[in-house]
Amino acid sequence: MAKMGQKAKKQVPDIQENEAGESRQGMIVKALSGYYYVKDESETSSGTVQCRARGVFKKRGLTPLVGDRVAYSLTENGEGTVTELHERSSELIRPPVANIDMAMLVFSVTEPVLNLQLLDKFLVHIEHAGIPAVLCLSKRDLESEGEMTEEAAEAASSVGRIYRKLGYEVFGTSSRKNEGIEELRARLRGHLAVFAGQSGVGKSSLLNAIVPGLTLETNEISNRLGRGKHTTRHVELIDIGGGYVADTPGFSQLDFGELGIEDLGYCFVEMRELSPSCKFRGCTHVHEPGCAVTEAVKSGEIEQSRYDHYLLFLEEMKDIKRRY
Repeated sequence: MAKMGQKAKKQVPDIQENEAGESRQGMIVKALSGYYYVKDESETSSGTVQCRARGVFKKRGLTPLVGDRVAYSLTENGEGTVTELHERSSELIRPPVANIDMAMLVFSVTEPVLNLQLLDKFLVHIEHAGIPAVLCLSKRDLESEGEMTEEAAEAASSVGRIYRKLGYEVFGTSSRKNEGIEELRARLRGHLAVFAGQSGVGKSSLLNAIVPGLTLETNEISNRLGRGKHTTRHVELIDIGGGYVADTPGFSQLDFGELGIEDLGYCFVEMRELSPSCKFRGCTHVHEPGCAVTEAVKSGEIEQSRYDHYLLFLEEMKDIKRRY
């Protein structure tokens, strides 16, 4: 496979007996510069077919996405045309990828320091998309070798305590020492997963460890900025053997532009479970009497940090609405 950011050479499928124009089925595994690279679903086919999309998609306001199951036909020059998009089970706007059935949120224990507020923001977006989330704490070797600050160590221990209780799986890995890699690989099999998280947390290093021979570009953390450089240029599905992972462009900020204020509480799993017990329908869990959520915060049933982040996100969303 070509390195991220490099233009891949066109690959011609092995099956040659199908006449040009005959409809075939496949999945878009990469989108780059107006081309869609389709992996044929036939077990006897290997490689990808470089395709263009039919103009009718643009007229209908449709854009093929990486992860889309499609019908396509071969053209006489060995390339192809995407002719039909099949129904999607899920769709993410940022990164633009379809049919994801697992989100692997990768956060490092340090370098950059684990940020629980950012973790909760990612979880809100993933819950809103309706995709099951799994947490991965990378660079655990820095924790065991004593290279972590007290703040980072406390945040790392909080993840297991807070998020496992909420039902999220938490994996610990070290790409450098190859620790936890096989367990992560086994968890990803059978899924079309997205790797997401703050820049510089080691997503590309993890994928290089999971897939022997893969050489995604990685960059060291910028000490001056305290964050990683953006090494991934486009969305591409990586075959991990029995499953696919979308390596996505790194980003450190998320906004709530596509999320309604009334949706926010639903995206916190513990609030979603308790909200039917609130006295008022449409409770914002802030000042209403008889609110089951605020009572749970007072009793310690809901973690204070999670509730504080909920209030911060609520204010951020109100600011966005006021500006528009």
